[in-house]
Amino acid sequence: MSSMSNVAGLSKFITTLPKTKYTILGMLIISYILGGIYYLIDLIPNHGIIEEFIFGGLFGLAVLGISSIMSGALNQQVISSLHGINLKIKHSMFLSSISMTILGIFIIIGYVISRVINVDIFVNFMLFACVLIYGFNTLVFWATSKVRFTVAATTGLIQPVLIISMYILISFLFTDTSFIGPAMVQISLKAIVAGIIFVLAIYAFIRIIASPFNKNLGIGVLDLLSLFIAHMNEGSNSLEGEFENMSEAIETIVTFISFKGENGIKALFISPSVHPGPLGDLGGSNMPTLLANKFNHFTMVAHGPSTHDFNPIAVSEIDKIEAAVRRGLEKIEYSKDASKFIRYTFKKAKIGVQFFNEGMVILSTFAPEAVDDIEFGVGLTMMAQSRSRCSVKDSIIVDCHNSFNPESGEVLPGHAEVFHLIGVIDTINPKQDKHDIKIGCYSNNMDTLDKHEGVGESGIKTMIIEVGDQRTAYVLFDANNMEIGFRQEIIDAVSDFEIDEIEVMTTDTHTVNTISRGYNPIGVAKRAEIIEYVKLSITEALEDLEKVEVGTGTEKIKNLNTFGPNNSTELISTISSVVAVSKIVAPVLLITSLFISFIWIFFGGL
Repeated sequence: MSSMSNVAGLSKFITTLPKTKYTILGMLIISYILGGIYYLIDLIPNHGIIEEFIFGGLFGLAVLGISSIMSGALNQQVISSLHGINLKIKHSMFLSSISMTILGIFIIIGYVISRVINVDIFVNFMLFACVLIYGFNTLVFWATSKVRFTVAATTGLIQPVLIISMYILISFLFTDTSFIGPAMVQISLKAIVAGIIFVLAIYAFIRIIASPFNKNLGIGVLDLLSLFIAHMNEGSNSLEGEFENMSEAIETIVTFISFKGENGIKALFISPSVHPGPLGDLGGSNMPTLLANKFNHFTMVAHGPSTHDFNPIAVSEIDKIEAAVRRGLEKIEYSKDASKFIRYTFKKAKIGVQFFNEGMVILSTFAPEAVDDIEFGVGLTMMAQSRSRCSVKDSIIVDCHNSFNPESGEVLPGHAEVFHLIGVIDTINPKQDKHDIKIGCYSNNMDTLDKHEGVGESGIKTMIIEVGDQRTAYVLFDANNMEIGFRQEIIDAVSDFEIDEIEVMTTDTHTVNTISRGYNPIGVAKRAEIIEYVKLSITEALEDLEKVEVGTGTEKIKNLNTFGPNNSTELISTISSVVAVSKIVAPVLLITSLFISFIWIFFGGL
């Protein structure tokens, strides 16, 4: 699995939270139950269990529930008024409910221990829990809302202050009128000092992990995190602005095949050496669909040799790919000459080869072995070698991207797979008979499936190429790779159709990678339904067959702003180093600060 996709896998922690009304209802119920349990622990002999539970529930409802609901509303208003992002009311209420539950559990534990050891340390437990949720809230606000630390730390005070204030008020009115006075001063001092200790530890921790990002990449780690969450929750593309700070302009190529019928271009088959990432709708993640939609005819955008180093930093960069293809189409020369589709194998490498006019297409796969992206330099080597061996002008290299498992690795210079690819190209027979050509096309958005099943916006596109007496199906899913073994299952399922050869490909779109994991390959679920779409597409494409002329092209894409090989590696290494350092620093700083706060609350003070 590529490192960038490991980072993309962090998206699994972004979940859909419950609606606000359900969170509030849950807070009311939980606070009532916690309060009831709290009173039952200290059951007064003259009062019944039901009566105690009712009174305790009302106490918990007032001190925990009402205070936390108020803080949820206030937190959201404060953050929004100070131009923070991401914190919608449902997020704020959910955060308050988590904090309230943590505090309630601490209150019960404190009261149980107080009864067991016969020493009143219940208030100390409550203060310690307030310090804990204060730090937790501050960290969440600072890390996700794109606000200053002082704003986050101030907003984080709202919930613990409201809960302590409500506890003091209830205690003064109904239980203990001596609560006001020296005890209140002592509580305030303990809470303030402990809160400062803990929140300063959080500040130090964030500054430590943020330093490598600022130094190496010139970006703020909290800005990166906040804008990533904004994209996941709202579809905001503001994160592309951060990518600009670390972008690198590159030159790459796009190769294509154009099929022209009686009424002009009937179909385009494009293989750009640009990677459709990083994830969601950011950068070039939806490139296969966006690029195809820029042309008025049937267009398949396959996965060319490229890795996450070649992720465009913004959607607008896709315009440069379109411009290169259009330049190439103006130069293209057409003929009726095409060869049959022939497969070649060398060790792990398998290719399907077909000649079109003065060019050729090479569909590369390692199935049933699992691999990830073919690196651009490896792709260039394949192009140069195939052009030389077969005396063609253009070589369209396609990474079929159709066999995946979680351990899949990229095909990089120095890997054995590179020599397998070189070896299999050396087996190509350049002397092929040429025939007239027909093609038929069909596309289906696969509306009954979506990202949960690994299906992107373009669904499935199928092109049948008839040369002589042979029919070959090029089947392209808008998906990020394919579950290992599913390719063969599809091939077997259509073995009795009126076709002689078939290859199944995916676009490697990364729009599907926002659901549950870094990768989300097609074929994990609903295989039978997907296969029915394949059968339908082949049937319809066969009905669409018509004579065409064909031509190929290769064009450079200049000044394409991408992550770049240096910055992409730097980003991954920085994240890896930060994670490694955090495993040591976080426990030392946070646990130590909590320990000091605990000692101060329980054994310090006046």
